[in-house]
Amino acid sequence: MLRFITSGESHGPGLVATVEGLPSGLSVSAEGLADELARRRLGFGRGPRMRLERDDLEILGGVRFGLTLGGPVTVLIRNTEWPKWREQMSPEAVQTGASDETKRETKPRPGHADLAGMLKYDTHDARDILERASARETAARTVVGYLAKQLLAVVGVQVFSHVVAIGGVTVDSRAQLPTPADLPNIDASDVRVFSPAAEEAMITEIEAAKKDRDTLGGAVEVLAYGLPPGLGSHVHWDRKLDGLLAGALMSIQAIKAVEIGDGIAQSQSRGSDAHDEITRQDGAFGRRTNRAGGLEGGITTGEVLRVTAMMKPISTLMRPLDTVDVDTKAPEKAFRERSDVCAVPAAGVVAEQMVAYVLANELLRKYGGDTVGDIATSHAAYLARVSEF
Repeated sequence: MLRFITSGESHGPGLVATVEGLPSGLSVSAEGLADELARRRLGFGRGPRMRLERDDLEILGGVRFGLTLGGPVTVLIRNTEWPKWREQMSPEAVQTGASDETKRETKPRPGHADLAGMLKYDTHDARDILERASARETAARTVVGYLAKQLLAVVGVQVFSHVVAIGGVTVDSRAQLPTPADLPNIDASDVRVFSPAAEEAMITEIEAAKKDRDTLGGAVEVLAYGLPPGLGSHVHWDRKLDGLLAGALMSIQAIKAVEIGDGIAQSQSRGSDAHDEITRQDGAFGRRTNRAGGLEGGITTGEVLRVTAMMKPISTLMRPLDTVDVDTKAPEKAFRERSDVCAVPAAGVVAEQMVAYVLANELLRKYGGDTVGDIATSHAAYLARVSEF
């Protein structure tokens, strides 16, 4: 089974990701990691900080000559802005006479973890909370997702995302579902949308929000091609794959809802219009439709997995919202920390990573194996059995 942990703060020296449970013989490269991390910075509507956050990474352990060894893989992503924040984020005790850079942030921002975290951890400095709660942490998760994707590729599974909504502009992907071959064009889009017709409208929506000094949310769809039937389980509540996927996606900063397949439309339909009828063609089972999004009873059906994650608008606005100073208890305006208008395109890349992690974990649960070869052999044997069913 896979496990991962991330550590580090948004403006600290760096972020660290450690992944345990990977088999030996998995191909890993610093260049591949860097390319995946670069995808996380894509998207129209990002602030200037994205241009500053160059990812300087180093593989610290678990890989030799480009292949995993079977032990934990640890990757460090250095923060190139750390020198500017060294005094404010110093791990050492604050010295008498320190500059104003070490001042406390006492005006928590609505929509962030600031106030809830300050109450929980008994601090009057929002920076003690926001540094770890920041979406910058997802850079470390991108390392995890890259490794998970490498493992899934061993059995021919491909995971990617595309934007299906920004603000009030939406795209119905069911009319034409993108395939892995479409990913280069999706990433080339300023808003990572598969529909060229929707791209201009989405950009216009972002520009209008920026003009109003406001922010926008939206939705991303994650697709997984090549999954075998039988990942996940109906047996226990914590083995159901749809529950695991929903939990993983909801753990991403600013994600507020998750839909599996056509879940929302199904809730408004009759049963005769909601379910996927079973077919048999060329000696194999299939479905006439894929309204369930590739999952039934918490188990993959062999159809394309479709999961949609909905992201709220970024909580820090260029025209700050009302708050209360935790020191004076007087009404104030929240402080500003960043200037993004829309981060939905980047959220799609992070959503890919979490979906890939969950699927890779279930792959190992099903097949086991200490080496990449063991997993490939078990997968081939399982497909052979299923084909004779």
